[in-house]
Amino acid sequence: MRLLADENFHGDIVRGLLRVEPKLDLLRVQDTEVYQASDADVLAYAAVENRILLTHDVQTLTRYAYERVREGLAMPGVIEVAHDIAIGQAIEEILIVVLTSTPEQLSNQIIYIPLQ
Repeated sequence: MRLLADENFHGDIVRGLLRVEPKLDLLRVQDTEVYQASDADVLAYAAVENRILLTHDVQTLTRYAYERVREGLAMPGVIEVAHDIAIGQAIEEILIVVLTSTPEQLSNQIIYIPLQ
């Protein structure tokens, strides 16, 4: 599973994910050419790179994700993590989603964490 952490995604969650699952293919937006780009451009990059986007941005990013789906554009998936979730819980629930799903199952989906 290929992941992309949004620009403002909590660094402690990224570090915790890699500590628990060091083989995760996890890239940070800050380390790409779309650093400081618009949400639409970040989603387009995620689609080209076939990376599921980790974000805290429920305000605008999810809107762009749904627009991509409506327009028939590739959208490998978004995992929307609440700002106020405990770091350990966020790590655990992201790993549940990532390790129990296939990229095809997450394609065109937005998964909200905490899981309901």
